[in-house]
Amino acid sequence: MAETQANTGDPIGEEKAPASLAVILLVSVLVVATCGLIYELLAGTLASYLLGDSVTQFSTVIGTYLFAMGVGSWMSRHVRRDELGVFVRVEILIAAIGGWSAAGLFLLFPLVGDFRIVLYALVLAIGVLVGLEIPLLIRILRHRFAFRELVSNVLTYDYVGALIASLLFPLVLVPWLGMIRTGFVFGLANVAVALALLIALRHQRRIATDVFAALVVTGSLVAGLIAADKLQRWSEVAFYAEPVIYARSTPYQRMVLTRRGDDLRLYLNGNLQFSTRDEYRYHEALVWPVLGRVADPRSVLILGGGDGLAAREVLRDPRVQQVTLVDLDPAMTSLFRDTPQLAALNARSLSSPRLEVRNADAFRWVRQARGTYDAVIVDFPDPTEFSLGKLYTETFYREVARLLAPDGVMTVQSTSPLVAPTSYWTVASTLEAAGLQTRGYHAYVPSFGEWGFTLAAHRQLADAVRLPRHLRFLTPSSERAMFDFPPDMARRPAPVNRLDNQALVRSFAREWGRYEG
Repeated sequence: MAETQANTGDPIGEEKAPASLAVILLVSVLVVATCGLIYELLAGTLASYLLGDSVTQFSTVIGTYLFAMGVGSWMSRHVRRDELGVFVRVEILIAAIGGWSAAGLFLLFPLVGDFRIVLYALVLAIGVLVGLEIPLLIRILRHRFAFRELVSNVLTYDYVGALIASLLFPLVLVPWLGMIRTGFVFGLANVAVALALLIALRHQRRIATDVFAALVVTGSLVAGLIAADKLQRWSEVAFYAEPVIYARSTPYQRMVLTRRGDDLRLYLNGNLQFSTRDEYRYHEALVWPVLGRVADPRSVLILGGGDGLAAREVLRDPRVQQVTLVDLDPAMTSLFRDTPQLAALNARSLSSPRLEVRNADAFRWVRQARGTYDAVIVDFPDPTEFSLGKLYTETFYREVARLLAPDGVMTVQSTSPLVAPTSYWTVASTLEAAGLQTRGYHAYVPSFGEWGFTLAAHRQLADAVRLPRHLRFLTPSSERAMFDFPPDMARRPAPVNRLDNQALVRSFAREWGRYEG
């Protein structure tokens, strides 16, 4: 009883929250907690999409965000009066900045020289404002609850909001709304809190200015929500400098197709995957040095390659009876199977009765797979982040080696031996640590530059290769030349890429960062 009385006093100069606001304010805790975490997840995801290396980006974004929240909590001590009015204005500001955060980052990425400055400035601003929210709410509610109840209620709603956000973001928001719309929707949730409080206070204070500001922000967020597709398209046109003809966010990646003249290009998370002007060079170099060294490649496994272009080359070999293609994203394989123009590009390989598509995580799939394959084609995106880097580890290659027939041959796309020589030779070192013998080779693909691949087998790899006559790029003599490395690409000491060190991801980021910087 004494505790309750002590907490229901009304010190001079402090505003006592009307009883009608208690429920609204407790619900506000849930809303602001959910919104705050959504903005944090948006910033981390966008940073990993645009800058790569998801572990580093999420770690630095979360650390900066939490630090900024601490600053905001510390700053709340300087709010000595009108806590409710300050809270309402904080909600309006968060709605404006957080709601436009995803759209703004996408639009600014191709336009600013150092994107990280913009990114972390935005994270700091949102974090400081979010850090102000809970301390202000606790002070506003302190006259309505005993201290124990107050802390329990506020923290309960806060943690429940965090759970809601963490489940909604990957399962619903990103795949169904996309990141730009998600920002606008949760900005509207923040401004809704402000408007609800202003309506409840309409008889007790002057609210015209705050209402006007809230309505302006609401209008801008609604307009942004309606124009979300256009905003995404404008940002991508500026980023790619090419007309965008298709764009889609899936739970796994951002897919963008561009066209300029007769050149069709595919980008995944901003990274070029192929150009129709020269993709045949890449895919012939990827596939035929393997098939040409296998006496009877009846069964072939393709890991990655959801565009069906590697499968197109494999299915051109009449000796191949069955192909299993494992690609994570069903949206990718469906797009390249069901879109006539894209299906024509891959010669309708994804609809072939000789091919079976498995939409699964390749790392898990190979650990559960049984049987053996005469040839294995590993065509994953570059190891720009740790989720991809695990597909280049000794652990993964040991499992793939288990699926490779005793006389089988596999190949791995291995990045550029010219731009990133340590990264390139790390792939060979890792395959050898997995018990395989290797031979590196490279080909010039204009869209990528000098590009590298690595052959691997249980036995010593033969020099002799049998190639069909219909190839546009490879001949027996040019294929032999691909195994010759000049001094600037020659083999050098390189670490083994393991799950617990991810050395390849770090060297890849370092070497390509120097080249692109």
